[in-house]
Amino acid sequence: METETRPYVAWDLMESFLVDAFRGYGVPEADARICADVLLESDRRGIESHGCNRFKPIYIDRIANGTLKPVTELEIVRETPTTVVADAHDGMGMVASHHVMEMLIEKAKACGMAGGAIRNSTHYGIAGYWATMASDEGLVGITGTNARPSIAPTFGVENMMGTNPLTFALPTDEDFPFVLDCATSIVQRGKIEYYARQGKETPAGMVVADDGSQLTDSAEILRRLVDGTAALAPLGGGPGDEMCGYKGYGYAAVVEILSAALSGGKFMKALTGVSETGEPQMYALGHFFFVVDPEAFMGREEFRRIAGEICRELRASKKAPGFDRIYTAGEKEHEVWMERRDKGVPVGEAVQAEMIQVRDELGLPYRFPFE
Repeated sequence: METETRPYVAWDLMESFLVDAFRGYGVPEADARICADVLLESDRRGIESHGCNRFKPIYIDRIANGTLKPVTELEIVRETPTTVVADAHDGMGMVASHHVMEMLIEKAKACGMAGGAIRNSTHYGIAGYWATMASDEGLVGITGTNARPSIAPTFGVENMMGTNPLTFALPTDEDFPFVLDCATSIVQRGKIEYYARQGKETPAGMVVADDGSQLTDSAEILRRLVDGTAALAPLGGGPGDEMCGYKGYGYAAVVEILSAALSGGKFMKALTGVSETGEPQMYALGHFFFVVDPEAFMGREEFRRIAGEICRELRASKKAPGFDRIYTAGEKEHEVWMERRDKGVPVGEAVQAEMIQVRDELGLPYRFPFE
């Protein structure tokens, strides 16, 4: 793990500030606490592309420009003993997802499995948060979401689908679950935003221009993703299929279909967040969720034991020359939490400036350790 040079902000201080910031922009307190916890969970796991780095540009700024409603009026469109379809009506995606996952966990415990979908939603934060809501209860959690078009299909250069994570959380008998939470592109937009804020280039091979060339200037990439002259390569790479990028393309399409078709929602080019006249508009994203109770199969404890054994055998397998350790999904994130839990959230200069700006705009009584 690299030596951390950024100042830390205590978890309780950051949580209190985020809650008050969301409240200051009209989010009800209970909802604000959900939103703050989702963002902080990203930082607990070291997934900073979806943590406090995004609280202002993705949430506060969108509330301010009218493309995100601070009060979430969740409507249950259809419900059965094992399913639920909801409409978030352009409210906080994190709040809508929390309510739907609570319903699905209860349904899965009663019936063995449950599935749900949300339409007309907004960014729901780190996908792994929703899957681990299930694994924390000893259940299997699966989720995915569509997003602003970013990924080009194999043999293409036009950004058609979002980074579309396909995420799983599986309970184990270890101190942490197996959590696979990753985009179906080589890199996600949030990571490029993080690179840009840090003044770093995006590694070559991750982004293709509309003329087929490779792009590395992170700020330029973000601009060109918006105007449609650049696209992210799917997992495996592109624009050709030499590195099997069709696999990532295929999984991205699965997520796009499930996110839109299960909820009866919008998809692909309808999710740009920009109108035909270039004005900001609602994003209308879709999410899907599945919860499985292992108790309906061979029991929760048996599932946890076997899942743990598989992870331990994988980590104990023969290492490649020059490497002394093999990880399983969720292990690195657990280690980041172990390292950060008594220190707090590391905050870079860009986020420091945003925190001060929001605090001063709202007149909040905070003094941060980096001031």
